[in-house]
Amino acid sequence: MPRILVCPIAFNENIKLKSVIERFLKSPARAMADYLVMDDCSTDGTTEMIRSFAGQGVMTIRHEKQSGVGAAIRTAIRYGQKNAYDILVIMAGNDKDNPDEIAAVVKPILEDGYDFVQGSRYKGKVGTGGDMPFYRKVATRVHPLLMSFFTGVAVTDSTNGFRAFRLSIMADPRINLDQDWLNAYELEPYLMFKAIKLGHKFTEVFVTKIYPPKKLGYTKMKPLVGWWSILKPVFYLGLGIKR
Repeated sequence: MPRILVCPIAFNENIKLKSVIERFLKSPARAMADYLVMDDCSTDGTTEMIRSFAGQGVMTIRHEKQSGVGAAIRTAIRYGQKNAYDILVIMAGNDKDNPDEIAAVVKPILEDGYDFVQGSRYKGKVGTGGDMPFYRKVATRVHPLLMSFFTGVAVTDSTNGFRAFRLSIMADPRINLDQDWLNAYELEPYLMFKAIKLGHKFTEVFVTKIYPPKKLGYTKMKPLVGWWSILKPVFYLGLGIKR
């Protein structure tokens, strides 16, 4: 059985992340994967809350300064490589993803030889996504169209942070994680774009994406700056500006 590492990414998600961890510990995925929470220098008690689960097998790495979700994912990738994991599963730390679906996300890798599996709230489904803000409904539809256009592969959901990939593809010298412009939201679409264009076996599987109550906060992403951060890699790579 390949070694699987599941990693939620979090910054100041104390209440929602506690639910994320508890749901994982109750899920079937607990028997098939190790669990590492990437804490991007939280300051709201998140760090202490994560550590309270140490006796239940929950590992954590905390950045000493806030570095961005891309930098946190890079740290998780390096940890996975160093500790001989085969598959890394990235999930949201704000309770939007269902840990019971981890098995479905890694299944194409385990059984069908895929290298990169993207979770999609739109794959073969209609009206999914929970109580998603309107501007995000528009953005999450436009981004896949641009990703599909530049990669030449039909993609239905390129902004969903729930995905799994073989860590071996990170040994491809054409994938350069250590670029400063990938520290924020850019790294996720960068990895997806490169995996597709470089010929690593890619597919999507349906996953749910349920937004938490508005009083807990939908997201920390700023509408203009954040969405340009996600769009940037598609244009930069598609137009050959960056590699």
